[in-house]
Amino acid sequence: MIMRSPQRQPQPLPEDRLRNGGIETPSPRPRIQTHFHSTVSEQKLRRFNILILIFRFASLCFSLAAAIFMFSTSRVSNSPSWYDFDAFRFVAIANAIVALYSLFEVGASVWEISGGTTLFPEVLQVWFDFAHDQVFSYMLVSANSAGTELARSLKDRDATCTDNNAFCIQSDISIALGFAGFLFLGLSSLLSGFRLVSFIVNGSRFHF
Repeated sequence: MIMRSPQRQPQPLPEDRLRNGGIETPSPRPRIQTHFHSTVSEQKLRRFNILILIFRFASLCFSLAAAIFMFSTSRVSNSPSWYDFDAFRFVAIANAIVALYSLFEVGASVWEISGGTTLFPEVLQVWFDFAHDQVFSYMLVSANSAGTELARSLKDRDATCTDNNAFCIQSDISIALGFAGFLFLGLSSLLSGFRLVSFIVNGSRFHF
């Protein structure tokens, strides 16, 4: 009589064990991957905000220096002053406004980096930053363009720069600093535009 060895029963698949009331221990790998991606996104967001802070601070420095140089043209007696010319008044006031705005944005960026939240509600913050960056960028480039045209006119068709060379040099420096401030404000505007588009598309001001 031949004895047959018992055949091994196939092991049930995980789906069968779940269907039959078995308990399947979930793998911790997805949770680890989710935490990893969250950490990477937070690091990228921090670097992004630091980059904005650098551009804001540079815009503050250049705009403030431009305003100071233009305001100080009136310190010499018997010399023309910035308030004697409409374009130079525009340059001085525009740079002063941008300097104040940049100071506020520097504070808002420091608040966001240190606390992880925006100063205003997120939807208000992204629209506030983008709209004001656009308005003040156009205002600053318009003011400095008008100042450049006036400075060229004073040198070519007027004796002002011949008699008061220091006044014209200070005005040129102020305008050059104003254009540098516009450059960094424009870069800030690009980043704030990215944050706005990201918020509209993904519901967050920063998303990868």
